[in-house]
Amino acid sequence: MPVAVPIRSEEWPERSLLGVLSPPARAELLGLSTEVPFDAGDVLLREGWHDRHALLLLCGFVKVTATVENGETSLLAVRAGGDIVGEMAAMDGAPRSATVIACGPLTARKVPADVLRELMRSSPEISMALTGIIANRLRWANRRRLDFRGYPAKVRLARLLVELAECYGSSRAEGVVIGCSLTQPELATMVGAAETTIHKVLSELRGERLLKTGYRTTTILDLDGLKRLADLGP
Repeated sequence: MPVAVPIRSEEWPERSLLGVLSPPARAELLGLSTEVPFDAGDVLLREGWHDRHALLLLCGFVKVTATVENGETSLLAVRAGGDIVGEMAAMDGAPRSATVIACGPLTARKVPADVLRELMRSSPEISMALTGIIANRLRWANRRRLDFRGYPAKVRLARLLVELAECYGSSRAEGVVIGCSLTQPELATMVGAAETTIHKVLSELRGERLLKTGYRTTTILDLDGLKRLADLGP
């Protein structure tokens, strides 16, 4: 039986699963899940494991990583409150393809695989929304591959920062704050550049007054300017 779950008054990002669902569909999905808290550094899902549930993030940020052929860990994506993680294993039964790690304290809701599959059969809205999320993530991965071939590192980083700002940023008086903390090595893996190159590019962007970096935050001071640099238009 569904369990009544209070719907948060604040909005989730509109590109996220919880953000795109109507209140009734969101309530149905949340009501068939159980709440699980995590602390900073906790592993929510582990690459190669055979568990099948998915997790709905209610708040906070996680990093999605995978091990590449040389044994090093590569950052694949960032997910935030409103997003779903672990849905691929829940849908196809294959081992986990990535590890998901909490960037700070967060709360998620655990959705068993059979519950998620039944919801997709019984609720066209949830099925279409989840399919759209997966399609958007595939497009994002394809754009990263094309960026590697078509743009220098500075433009690739600008494109990544614009996307993070638009998906997960919070507007403040001085600009758009990206709340998730990404290290320079992590940024380097996401844009396919050397860490020394990213260090140089960030210094240039700060000097051009496009962004400001601080402890665990990055603030986009001029989003339109960063979009122009990223070849994304106004």
